Amino acid sequence: MTKNKEFVKFDNVDKSYDGKVLVVKGLNLDIEEGEFVTMLGPSGSGKTTCLMMLAGFETPTHGEIYLDGKVISNIPPHKRGIGMVFQNYALFPHMTVYENLAFPLRVRKIPKDEADKKIDKALSMVSLHGFEARMPMQLSGGQQQRVAVARSLVFDPQVVLMDEPLGALDKNLRESMQYEIKHIHESIGVTVVYVTHDQTEALTMSNRIAVFNDGKVQQLSSPDELYEKPVNSFVAEFIGENNKFSGQVLDISGDKCKVKLENGTEILANPVAVKAKGDKTKVSLRPERAIIDPSDKMDNNHKGKIEEIIYHGDHTRLRVDLLGNKDFILKVPNSTARLDLKKGNVLDIGWNSIDCRALDPK
Repeated sequence: MTKNKEFVKFDNVDKSYDGKVLVVKGLNLDIEEGEFVTMLGPSGSGKTTCLMMLAGFETPTHGEIYLDGKVISNIPPHKRGIGMVFQNYALFPHMTVYENLAFPLRVRKIPKDEADKKIDKALSMVSLHGFEARMPMQLSGGQQQRVAVARSLVFDPQVVLMDEPLGALDKNLRESMQYEIKHIHESIGVTVVYVTHDQTEALTMSNRIAVFNDGKVQQLSSPDELYEKPVNSFVAEFIGENNKFSGQVLDISGDKCKVKLENGTEILANPVAVKAKGDKTKVSLRPERAIIDPSDKMDNNHKGKIEEIIYHGDHTRLRVDLLGNKDFILKVPNSTARLDLKKGNVLDIGWNSIDCRALDPK
């Protein structure tokens, strides 16, 4: 089967609830058939509104949404062939697990013999065989969420939408469910559009991530590219931990630029979003990219004083006063030989300019 490159398509979509303020602005987004795409962003960024428009619970103010090449704006939700999983599970409390899964099949007038086979297959996907006669209140939170996932898949939808589906679960259960949903997606290849504000969840599960802020997609990339190559300051700060310095570009030459920081020190950086001498910039550096006692090959070497030491099991986290930033974070793996780390110690700290990204000054 040939995959559809534009299976789900948002074409210049705006959304306003009051006719004045746009909560989604000029959204253009293509999702391939079989992809797992996560809409990630803070509260109020527009991600859930986009999901609700795709589901049919909201209507675009401007623009069109396509599913498999067809405009779906005038198609009611129950006729879009879309499965949905909510944070609160939304199971029918008066129905058994079997009846909850049978409901979307009955609505679609699927014969009972065929429905039984589909229910059996869906329960197998989520490892809940033998639970058919249970009521939702007899299940744990994780089991209820599995039933909700099975119900979204049971009628072989074209797309499954998931709106913060793991938000109500505790940390360990949430992590195990992340892998379960990821593995279900990999095994059946259904297109999934997932909404969360949890960056770790997005990085763990997705083929691509659309980072939303202020009604716009700031960056649409694979998880590794999003983390390693953020295109602006918002993405750099929203995804993972990030050390930042403010400064001004003194010179740009090829893949390096010289930046003068607010404390007067000059560093070398990667000119990702600066164009010319004099540009103001915010420089971004991941904590794990800076190391203690760097080799001569590193083109940034500076001294920093330890302000705080926090033990994290697999690594020790250092807060260091470095180049005018009193909250510069270093992560030192505890698998290596233990360093003599004490508050007040002065360390030699280095990093490569390619990892130090000169972004917009916002």
